[in-house]
This record gives sequence, C-alpha cells and structure tokens, in this order.
Amino acid sequence: MKSILICGATGFIGRNLLEFYYTQNKYKIRATYFNSTPLEGYDSVEWVHCDLRDPIQVKNILNGMDIILQFAATTSGAKDIINKPYIHVTDNIVMNSLLLREAFEQSIEHFVFPSCTIMYQRSDNAIKESDFNPSEEILPFYFGAGHTKVYLEKMCEFFSRFKKTKHTVIRHSNIYGPHDKFDLEKSHVFGATVTKVMTSQNGEVKVWGTGEEARDLLYIKDLIDFIDISLNQQTTYYELVNVGLGQGIKVKDLVQKIIIHSDRDLTISYDLSKPSLPTSLFLDCSKVKKIFNWEPKYTLDEGIIETLNWYKNNII
Repeated sequence: MKSILICGATGFIGRNLLEFYYTQNKYKIRATYFNSTPLEGYDSVEWVHCDLRDPIQVKNILNGMDIILQFAATTSGAKDIINKPYIHVTDNIVMNSLLLREAFEQSIEHFVFPSCTIMYQRSDNAIKESDFNPSEEILPFYFGAGHTKVYLEKMCEFFSRFKKTKHTVIRHSNIYGPHDKFDLEKSHVFGATVTKVMTSQNGEVKVWGTGEEARDLLYIKDLIDFIDISLNQQTTYYELVNVGLGQGIKVKDLVQKIIIHSDRDLTISYDLSKPSLPTSLFLDCSKVKKIFNWEPKYTLDEGIIETLNWYKNNII
C-alpha cells in the first residue's frame, strides 16, 4: 500500500481530502498540523505536528512517502488580502520551496500543488491557462500573492524537468463546501455569506461592496475528484490546469441563491465602506477535460444545498 502525505490536514481542503482518503482505505496516511490539534476519529492516520518552514522537519515528514498533497498555507479572506497582503507571501514561498526541493531529493512519486486564479486579469469571457500573460501587471491587491503562486508553479515545472517526480498544478477557482471557513474575519465570499444568512437576526444580509463582481465557484467534492483522477491518470511529469465550475455568478446573485436554499426570509443590503475584491472571472476548463476527462459533477445549487445541510448539522 502506498503512503500519502496530506499537508494542512486540519484546514478546509486538507480536511476534506483526509475524510475522502480515510474512507477509501487505499493509502497509508500521514497528516500534518501546525496551529491546530489532530482531528479525532482517524485512528489509522499518523498525525505529525510540523512547521513546514523548517528544512529538518520537512525532510523528516517526507521520509517514506509516495505522494504529497500540499494544502498547507497561510490564507485568509478579503479583509487581510486588502489590508495585510504581505502575510500571504513569505511563509508560503518558504514552505513550498522546501517541500518541492525535498520531494526531489527523496524521489517522491507525485506532488500536487494548489495554485489559484489570482494571477488572471478581469474578464467577461472564460479564461484559459494560456491567457495568463506574465508581462501584464497582476492586480494590485493580488500582486504579492499572485507572483508567489506563479513562482511556485515555475518551481514545480523546474523540478518536473528532472523526471523524478510528477507535479500537478491546480489553478482552481473559489472552492466551497463542508469545513470551509465560516468566520467572518477569515472567510471568503461563500463562507461569509452562509454565516451572514444563517445567523441574521434582523431580517437582512449585508454584502460588502456592490455585489456586481462575479466568481467561479467549485464544490469541494469536485476538486477532490480531480485530485484523485490526477493521481491515477497523469502520465506526464508536469501538468498545469484550470479546475473550476466554468461559470461565473455575481456575488449578489450568489447571496440570493443561498437565501433561497436556506428557506429564510431575508433582504439584501450593500455596505460600500467595507473591503471587497472587485474582480470578475470564470474559467475555461477545456484543457482538464481533454487531458483528464474531468468535469464537475455538482451544480452550484446542489453544492449550496449540501453545504447548508452540513452547516445546520455541524455549526448551528
């Protein structure tokens, strides 16, 4: 049985990956945590407290592993992206650089790295991977984090050229679902909206900004489905693909959908004084369909309903 390392296993995506592979019972699982505690109910999982910014700890954590799912990161929501953009740069560069080097040194079989879409420009049309132009200025509030992601994508490509480790780079859209961040100080638009809708006491949901910006939202189970397919099907040493729903929805329309599926009678208001990210984009996922025969299985409405049911059973 192969061994799989899930970095950041107590975070949103990492925890969902842990649940999936634990029930699959096809890998020996090692899971890292840092600013948290091991999760209960995973008896066969090897939990290791690890600071991924320390090269010695990184060397030890990768020892004996076949597959690395690198979902540890310094992340937060729109407030920090605007007010403290530097927190998404240094730590993420250090930990991923160390992991990638050590994966090469130990001849790890497969390394999965989640990039994102913040390097893309605003667009009213579906964006392909090739639409990213490095000579164009990345949007100011994404400048640091965007260039960090591009650098790490190139590091994956660099190490892939030694033909020892397969690298899968995922430019995924906004992910949502169970175990998302629902804290208004740290959450992204979906998690924040769910919290506002489900906790409103005055019959109103307040949206930060105008609500006109559009987002491509992918349900977490579809992302995990792609990751599992890539582990089983990728034959090349490097692939970079968009992974999203392939549709954009305005934030104000998303809020309305969540209200409808929550069965709550609420109105929407807009607070233009609050920080928001005025970008609109959605992904062209034709490349991932062609290479991996992957496409999302969940509609936005189906994902919203499942997430709200999980929230009612686990948060409220």
